[in-house]
Amino acid sequence: MKVREEYTCPLELVHDMIKGKWKSIILWRLRLGATTLAKLEKDIDGITQKMLLEQLKELMEYGFVEKRSFEGYPLHVEYSLTADRGLQILEALKIMQRIGIDYLKANGLEHILIEKGVGL
Repeated sequence: MKVREEYTCPLELVHDMIKGKWKSIILWRLRLGATTLAKLEKDIDGITQKMLLEQLKELMEYGFVEKRSFEGYPLHVEYSLTADRGLQILEALKIMQRIGIDYLKANGLEHILIEKGVGL
């Protein structure tokens, strides 16, 4: 994704960096630690490998995610949040997660939290 040259404010820039269906979900999953592409694809319902690779590439370009390759055969690659920007965006996602939980509770939708295994 190409970064625009003009923004109303920095928030608009960050929104463009993480917008879309999958980026925030990928970042949220990576809060659990470094993982492989196959594990990410398994853990994120509905994402294709092609889409996952595209989204990871953009998240790496923006400095949220890093890729680490290990020598040997078979090739082993892991993705993780970066120590700076990746962990910073995680703080914002934690707030968003809390808002989602509160909304579901307030609207009698706790069963969704239970089905997804999200702590009440």
